[in-house]
Amino acid sequence: MAFSFKDTLLMPFTNFDMKGNLFIKEPILIKKWEQEKIYEKILKKNKNGEKFIIHDGPPYANGSIHCGHMLKRFLKDFIIRFKMMQGYYTPFIFGWDTHGLPIENQVIKSGVSRKDNSIVFFRQKCKKYAIEQVSTQKEQIKRLGIIEDVSNFYLTLDKEYEANQLEIFKKLILNGYIFRSFKPVFWSPTSETALAESEIEYHDIESDSIYVLFEIKNSSRIKKKSFFIIWTTTPWTIPANLAICLNAKFTYGLFETEKGNFIFLKKNKDDFKQKFSFKKIKIIDEFDGKELENTIVKHPIYDRDSIVILGNYVVDNHGTGCVHTAPGHGLDDYNACIKYKIKPYCPVDSRGFLDKTTGIFNGLFYEDASKKVIEVLKKNGSLLKSEKIIHSYPHDWRTKKPVIFRATPQWFCSIKPIRKKILEEIKKINWYPSWGQIRMKNMINEREDWCISRQRAWGVPIPIIFNEDNTPIIEEKIFDHVIKLVRENGSDIWYQKDVKELLPKDYSNIHSPNGIFKKEIDIMDVWFDSGSSWMTIAKQKKYPADLYLEGND
Repeated sequence: MAFSFKDTLLMPFTNFDMKGNLFIKEPILIKKWEQEKIYEKILKKNKNGEKFIIHDGPPYANGSIHCGHMLKRFLKDFIIRFKMMQGYYTPFIFGWDTHGLPIENQVIKSGVSRKDNSIVFFRQKCKKYAIEQVSTQKEQIKRLGIIEDVSNFYLTLDKEYEANQLEIFKKLILNGYIFRSFKPVFWSPTSETALAESEIEYHDIESDSIYVLFEIKNSSRIKKKSFFIIWTTTPWTIPANLAICLNAKFTYGLFETEKGNFIFLKKNKDDFKQKFSFKKIKIIDEFDGKELENTIVKHPIYDRDSIVILGNYVVDNHGTGCVHTAPGHGLDDYNACIKYKIKPYCPVDSRGFLDKTTGIFNGLFYEDASKKVIEVLKKNGSLLKSEKIIHSYPHDWRTKKPVIFRATPQWFCSIKPIRKKILEEIKKINWYPSWGQIRMKNMINEREDWCISRQRAWGVPIPIIFNEDNTPIIEEKIFDHVIKLVRENGSDIWYQKDVKELLPKDYSNIHSPNGIFKKEIDIMDVWFDSGSSWMTIAKQKKYPADLYLEGND
């Protein structure tokens, strides 16, 4: 008889299966928890206990859940279970962010054109898609084995949510925190919309770096034929140049060379002799930037003038100290020009193409326009030097394509009036890890105006009606009327009704003697949507929440 070691093993007999078979058993276990309403029973048992509220900052409803979703769901579930065992009453409401460009893009990819259909039809397709995504993610979240009830949730597309969001907007605008302005913002030609700072990421790109000559036309100090040298990495913005900005405190030199007389920072004499291959360079005169203010120069391409202005943002560690200034394409440029009552000029459309006001550049995409600008400057003798450089440049975080600064009429939310209060509130929060507090504090300290308008279709409309003279009507009774309509019908009502139907009955205004009104067509930034989600906590009669546990965006 053959010997077998198996016969020498004394193993216990159990009912456990030899295999885990989790893919079979987990759905059964989860269904059992659901049928037995374990979560609801624990809530009922702890109903008289102290409340502990985790606010679910809404994840985006697009595609299947990923590792980030899973991590967040597990961490929140761990905490809720732990607090339940401690006797806390822990009601939890799931949330989903359901507006925005990614959903629009998916609907467009499915064959639904945004431009060939009515906006209401397109929005309804977006809503259908978003709800399908929520349904998919809900089922996937159930499979994670969490204890909370997934059927208890909020969506940012719910009409009640939208109406409450408009209530927040109303309060902000009536208190002067929201305003409309024509100034440069991050603009994505690929998405055809403005972007907030939080939607920008930086990548290295290769750009044309050019040094351009602006001839002095009228100056109280400089009588010889001379030129300012400006430096820029965006040649396509040269057609929009309206000024040259200097720093009032810097010392500038007027240098004589074999190529002409040039003005730039005095300290750069030796570096520029080498960079521009000057055989000789001699200083003729020197002056503070303040002395050159209001000097008139000729535009290097067009038959028009630019003016020398002053700005503190001009630095001396790169460039020439003479900054090419196009207030329609840069926030520093815009702020500097406002002091001189120079209005922004933006000859670039929503897709990134230059318009007919630029003459020979009309119809060129801005990247192609850069090459043409260099060609023209070289031909007319205004290009001193051109070279390629690698530098960090802002990109649209969704399309991964470069963005531009572009002046357009936008709605902004200013935190300046409440910055101090926000910083005080930040101190009252316990941050884990502790560097989160420093990060938030620095962001608030540096943040100026938040661009909240987007030139898209799928989102909560900005509820502004304009008078005949194009001034926005900022009146509480109009906001209340629109909010009531949205609460009853959802935000599609803004597009379904004529502008006069959105006004209260018998409304009249002295600025519209002919009864001509128009409505805003921009929607709110989706961060305004998700940023309004604290309302779900207020409904739970505990605000603020005990815990926010979210990703760093």
